[in-house]
Amino acid sequence: MAAFLVVLDVDSTLIENEVIELLADEAGSGEKVAEITFRAMNGELDFESSLRERVATLAGLSASAIETVRSRVTVTAGVPELIAGVHAAGGRVAVVSGGFHEVIDPLAAELGLDDWRANRLAIVDGVLTGGLIPPIIDAQAKASALREWAADAGLPLSQTLAVGDGANDLPMMAVCGLAVGFDAKAPVRNLAHALLDVRDLSLLLPLMGLPRP
Repeated sequence: MAAFLVVLDVDSTLIENEVIELLADEAGSGEKVAEITFRAMNGELDFESSLRERVATLAGLSASAIETVRSRVTVTAGVPELIAGVHAAGGRVAVVSGGFHEVIDPLAAELGLDDWRANRLAIVDGVLTGGLIPPIIDAQAKASALREWAADAGLPLSQTLAVGDGANDLPMMAVCGLAVGFDAKAPVRNLAHALLDVRDLSLLLPLMGLPRP
C-alpha cells in the first residue's frame, strides 16, 4: 500500500509548455489557440468545448509534428527531485492532463511516473483529423482519475495531494486532501489550500513533511 498519492496537472505544471499551443504553432493557428487556452484556464470557457475548438485547428497537420513538439517540451524545475522524494517516502506520483498521450507517454515513462491519463488525438493516414478519441479528459475526469488512483492504492482521499494551475484542475483539487496552486490562475488561487509561486516543484516536498534534496 502506498503512503500517499501526488497528482499533478501537466501543461504549465509538470512542464513549462502548453502542448496544444506548440501543436498550433506547427499548424499556423498558434495565436488563436493561445487566446482560447488563456480564457479556458481562467474559467471563462467550458474546457471540453474549448479543447475541441483548439484541436479542430490542427486538422491536416502531419503527425510528424508531434515529434517536433516533443523536442520542444521543457520539464519544470524540481520534477525529478519531487518524484524521487515521493518514491523514497513510499508515495506515488501521477499526472492527469487535458493534453495528449502522444506527447505525455514517453515523458511519463522517462520520468518514472506511476500513472498518467490524457486525451488522444485522432490521426488517420499520418495526419491529424482535428478530432479527439474518447473518452475526453476534462475537469471532472481529472477528479475521477484522482479518486480511482487513490482507491487502487488503498488510500483515503485525505492522503492525496493535487497540484494544478487552471480552472479545469478545480474539481480534483476539491476532492483531494491538500490542493496546491502552482503559479496559478485566479480561480485556483482563490480555492487552493496552498500556493506555490516559485516554479520549482521540489518545493512541494516540504509541504508533505519530506526533505528537499
